[in-house]
Amino acid sequence: MPIEQINIEDFLKLSRQLPVLDVRSPGEYLHAHIPGAFTLALFTDEQRKIIGTAYKQESRKAAVDHGLYYFSEKMKIIPGEVTGIINEWQAKTGINFSALPSSGSLLVHCWRGGMRSGAVAWLLNLYGYKIYVLKGGYKSFRKWALAQFEKEYQLKILGGYTGSGKTDVLKEMEKKGKTIIDLEKLANHKGSAFGSLGENPQPSQEMFENLLAVELRKTDIEIEKNGLRKENTEIWLEDESRHIGLVNIPKTIWEQMRNSKLYFLEIPIEERINYIVSTYGKFDKKELVTSIMKIQKKLGGLETKNAISFLLENNFRECFSILLQYYDKHYKKGLYNRENIQTLLNSIPCKNVDINNAVQFC
Repeated sequence: MPIEQINIEDFLKLSRQLPVLDVRSPGEYLHAHIPGAFTLALFTDEQRKIIGTAYKQESRKAAVDHGLYYFSEKMKIIPGEVTGIINEWQAKTGINFSALPSSGSLLVHCWRGGMRSGAVAWLLNLYGYKIYVLKGGYKSFRKWALAQFEKEYQLKILGGYTGSGKTDVLKEMEKKGKTIIDLEKLANHKGSAFGSLGENPQPSQEMFENLLAVELRKTDIEIEKNGLRKENTEIWLEDESRHIGLVNIPKTIWEQMRNSKLYFLEIPIEERINYIVSTYGKFDKKELVTSIMKIQKKLGGLETKNAISFLLENNFRECFSILLQYYDKHYKKGLYNRENIQTLLNSIPCKNVDINNAVQFC
């Protein structure tokens, strides 16, 4: 079976039904990778550094000599690692690899689609696998990812003051067939000073962009599967500030969000306090105090002191009431800072915080 070089669009289509092997170094993969790809590092970070130094300071031949030496050692274990990856991929996707029409096929890429992917493709081809190599490697994927942010999308924004349960409503909308993108899930952050509580470490900016680009591609997949027109597809997102913790929404997508229809959940503050107490009251008080201190300057010394005092007295309602009033003021300022807000804003009165508020959009 010949090794086949394919472009990024074909690579991404096949990635929905085949395992993707990223043969770059562990450090390169950890920084950012194609979402869903598995790491199959041909060289360690140190070995990659040695090869790079040899290329710059000696010659291409010297670099290749180092690479061949490391590859000869790695060859012995790569086939076993691939078997493990296939098993992990099957468990993750629920797809039976051996039952696929393209059984025995794998997708491989490195940084530029050069020697690393070529070497691994050659080896796996010897073991009977049909290999598709990404032309231009990860670099071509990044070019594709950044291009997604230049497209126009039919966005609809779900807004509401803090504690309105917007994320839960979006998830319920997704169950009912709406296309949604959970930006906070991609960022591993809920978007406030308390946003990192209970979350995994945030991805790098590059990885966040990769995840978002693949999510934006959902509309193209819907068009492809169902024959929809581009203008009839829509994506729902939660109203966010440009910064979600340490990562930023790409400028062009942020601008589209700010100019899209905004559906604002109007929920009484008492109901939102109940929701916030049930959601954040479970966290360790030290973590909560640390989070409050992050906004001390904007909250003010007295309000900060009062909020922490109420927290330490187990009076969560009064504590979160102070914080909610601060976030409401902050959110309202951002809300009305939009151009043409009067034509974009649609207020949706709701009695309480409830996932069933989703029925108004489905």
